[in-house]
Amino acid sequence: MRNHPRFLIAAGPTHEPIDRVRYIGNRSSGRLGIALAEAALTRQLPTTLLLGPVESDRVPEYSGLNLVRFRTSADLEGLLRAHWPDHDLLLMAAAVADYRPRTTTSAQKIRRGEAPLTLTLDPVPDLLAACAEASRPDQVLIGFSLEPKQDLLANARSKLLRKRIDAIVANPLETMESESITALLVLAGGVEQHPGDTVAPLPKRDFAEWLIDRSLALWHSKRRP
Repeated sequence: MRNHPRFLIAAGPTHEPIDRVRYIGNRSSGRLGIALAEAALTRQLPTTLLLGPVESDRVPEYSGLNLVRFRTSADLEGLLRAHWPDHDLLLMAAAVADYRPRTTTSAQKIRRGEAPLTLTLDPVPDLLAACAEASRPDQVLIGFSLEPKQDLLANARSKLLRKRIDAIVANPLETMESESITALLVLAGGVEQHPGDTVAPLPKRDFAEWLIDRSLALWHSKRRP
C-alpha cells in the first residue's frame, strides 16, 4: 500500500478552434494549477501536470514532473481518460470551455465579408463528472468553481453535488488573472475549510501549499479502515 498519492493536476484554459487562426478561449492564466504542481513536487510527490495553452515562461521546470500539454477540451478529455486510472488524486484547476464550435474550417482562415457570420456552439462534456464516474473508491477528486461573490457558495455546493466529487474550491470571479486568491474548500459533507483566520487574499503559491495539504488529508481519510 502506497504512503504517498500520485497527483494529477489539470491547469490553464482550453482553446476551441473556429478556423485555422481563431479560437474561443478564456482568460485563465494557469498560475494556480502550476503552483499546485510545484507544491506537490516540493513534497516529492509523483505529479502529472496537464497544462493548457499558457505562456511558456510560466511552465514549471522540475526533473520529477510529468508535463503533458493540451489545447482543446477534446485533447484534455482524452488525457484525463488515459492518465486518471494511474493516479490517486485529481485537482481539476483547468478552465475548460463550456461550449465549442460544432464545426471548424481547420485548413482555412475565414475571410471577413458583409454578411453576418453565425457559429453553432455545442456544450462541452463535463470532464470532471466523467472522471468521477470512472474513479475508484480510494481516489480523490477536487474541482474548482469560479463564481461571482454573491453566488459563490450556492453555485459551488450545487456543482459539488452534481459532479459527485470529494471537494470543491470556491473561488470568487473577481480574483481571476490575479497573483492572489480568496478561496475556500467545500467538502462533500458540507464542511467549509478556510486557509487561515482571515478572508484576505493569499498569494496563489501560499494557497496552493495549503490546498495540497488539505488534499493529502482527504486522501489519507479515504484510506482509513
